[in-house]
Amino acid sequence: MSLALEAPTEHEASRDPAAVRQWVEAWNSVSGLPGEIASESRQWRRLGTQRLPVRLTLSSAEDVAAWAGEAIRWERACQRRRKLTERWPALGHAGILSRQFDVLADYADVDFERLINLLDWLIVHPNSQLFPRQLPIQGLDTKWLEVRRGVISDLMRALCASSEETQTRRTASEAPDFYGLCGLLCPPARVRIRILCPELRKLSGGLCDLEVPVQELARLPIQPCKILVLENLETGLALPDIHGTVVVLKLGNAVPLLANVGWAIRSRCVYWGDIDTHGLAILDLARAILPDVKSVLMDESTLLAYRNLCTLEPSQHGADGLTRLTESERRVYQGLKAQTWGTNLRLEQERIPWQHALQAVAAALAEDAAQRQ
Repeated sequence: MSLALEAPTEHEASRDPAAVRQWVEAWNSVSGLPGEIASESRQWRRLGTQRLPVRLTLSSAEDVAAWAGEAIRWERACQRRRKLTERWPALGHAGILSRQFDVLADYADVDFERLINLLDWLIVHPNSQLFPRQLPIQGLDTKWLEVRRGVISDLMRALCASSEETQTRRTASEAPDFYGLCGLLCPPARVRIRILCPELRKLSGGLCDLEVPVQELARLPIQPCKILVLENLETGLALPDIHGTVVVLKLGNAVPLLANVGWAIRSRCVYWGDIDTHGLAILDLARAILPDVKSVLMDESTLLAYRNLCTLEPSQHGADGLTRLTESERRVYQGLKAQTWGTNLRLEQERIPWQHALQAVAAALAEDAAQRQ
């Protein structure tokens, strides 16, 4: 690596000779650091011949680390990389460990050893079907695993790909998620609902507010006429009883889980999310499993009516367009993307006045029920 030192010009030296002198002396007095500093003579009209350092040449990554003040981290990372690649040569390919430099450089010794022990165990037991809490590894707990899922997934993906036995022993290794790669049981996806209809509550033992694994939810002996899908929990908790209706709360991008709930698929569905790009993207996603879902309070007139209550969406959804939106919904999405009404505009559900929101939702549910009849 050859780095130009941006030697001063004669004009700069004439303007501030003390600073240039200090700069030259600093480079000439460098000691204890690797690399070669090359100097050149410059013939200046007014200041005569001056010898200036012009280039620093570093011949290795160790040299670069030393100049960056990272020699200790670099050496630790190199030692740990050698340890991993000697144990599992597959980790030496495709820059896998380069992506994990901070892990190699900064993990405490106890955490690095725990990581090795975990990888060892997962390779020997590629399809244990245990929950993370059940893993017999000293010092391991679910909190430790949770914050390191990305690291573990990256390493396991490389190790699984290199194993000839993987294809026959664990089909789940083809999945990109942490649990599939590690052969572990994923905690069941849970869905929270409120049964707003008193008659339907009688069929569920009188329970109204439930959060259960989706497979258990599917077994509820109910058949609502209408499903209201809400992204805002507090709004869902505030809803009064509504005949024949179940409200599904805060699913977000997990809305496809409803495809596993037969009574939800057979019901008419109304969706109410924030008026922002992500809210409309979730609506688009919902239509993949519930093609007839109708949106409420996600139109341009609502946005403009409460423009003064809007906030900023931290980052917009990446898609340029969404194919399952209605024409009016698509106009709102494109307008938000184009910053038509303001920069990264967002109208959150909870900011819409309650009485107006309640009337709009009730009207949408009643209209949907009438259309079904």
